[in-house]
Amino acid sequence: MTAEIICVGTELLLGDILNTNAQFLSRELAELGISVLHQHVIGDNPQRLRELVAQAAARSDLLVFSGGLGPTEDDLTKETVAQTFGDTLAFDAAEWDKIVAFFARTNRTPTENNRKQAMVPVRGHKIPNDHGTAPGAWFEDGRGHCAVLMPGVPREMKAMWAEQIRPALEQRQNCTIHSHTLRVLGGESSIASKVAPLFASANPTAAIYCKTGECEIRVTARAATAAQAETACTERLAEFRAILGDAAYDVDVPGLEYTVVRLLREKGLHAATAESCTGGLVAQRLTGVPGASEVFGYGFVTYAETAKQKLLGVDPALIRRWNVVSGPVAVAMAFGAAAASGAELAVGITGIAGPGGALPGKPVGTVYLAGADARTGTGWLQRLALSGYGERAVIRARAALYALDMLRRMALALPVPGALPVTSATPAETIDL
Repeated sequence: MTAEIICVGTELLLGDILNTNAQFLSRELAELGISVLHQHVIGDNPQRLRELVAQAAARSDLLVFSGGLGPTEDDLTKETVAQTFGDTLAFDAAEWDKIVAFFARTNRTPTENNRKQAMVPVRGHKIPNDHGTAPGAWFEDGRGHCAVLMPGVPREMKAMWAEQIRPALEQRQNCTIHSHTLRVLGGESSIASKVAPLFASANPTAAIYCKTGECEIRVTARAATAAQAETACTERLAEFRAILGDAAYDVDVPGLEYTVVRLLREKGLHAATAESCTGGLVAQRLTGVPGASEVFGYGFVTYAETAKQKLLGVDPALIRRWNVVSGPVAVAMAFGAAAASGAELAVGITGIAGPGGALPGKPVGTVYLAGADARTGTGWLQRLALSGYGERAVIRARAALYALDMLRRMALALPVPGALPVTSATPAETIDL
């Protein structure tokens, strides 16, 4: 089945509202194994909308709409699609009663133009909206093509999709569809080149999505039963992980911090952070995970040299000799954070996020990241060259991601690629990368 997404609203064209509905619907349709051929954003103009609907209906099996179902004169999506699909609209008294009751619950009275929202398809059918006033609509033509119309309000649209539309589409697909997302550290081109043959499969399908410093690989399988679809997904994910190794860090998690918190909890470990250029981003990501307080008790943001000295015990002589942006200082920060917090694991970060502050041999984007394991007195030191990313926010975000990965690797006793093994007693002269 092929599909097109049509988001209606002049406010979307003007950029007044971020179009999150298209992203949501694209992902949902992909999970159902439905190929999205086009996405459209169109204003509240009946003629242009009529032309677009006619073109889309001629080439795609399914048209998915959001927006244009309101009570105002320019909300004409339902009328336009009905005309294109050879249907008409009729007033639904029961739907009107629901609208009146919805208004009453918020001490309001509907106006005459709200009656427009109670108009529903005659040949097609209405789609109940239990979260707002505007019901959705389902139209079909004689060729098996269909159009589903939902409100533009994301909360209402997502609820209608989950409760009414997705189950109906799953039934039409005549199969069970399962999907899982593998999170992988690294760039899209590098990852894709390693696993290219796996993307060629028609079932399960796999698609890659680029993020900052990492990628998502979504694997979707269609099968006669849920168990068969799940097995197919699991087997394909195992193939990806066999090729990508420990860069593939987890499945179906929102981000690396969730994996880190889970690992720390499972292994009975605690972590601490000492951050300079990232300004607390690592701690922020960790504490955004529910239950993080069980494994994370301390985060030090030490921008000033005096803060590094007072809070982390960094020797002033070390800073004078090697500079605050250096490997020795990063190592001292990491072990200092572990000692001050009592955590088994800690990371220390110091660098130049820009746009100014470059030093001889250390351009903007130079970041030193150190990890410390207080149980063994050992750790890692890594110099990150992030100058190619330019923007301060991107440099900080990538540095934070590398720090989370270092915590993950230390929790799993994995080596850190491109990092130098160090100890709490390693001479500074040997670690100024």
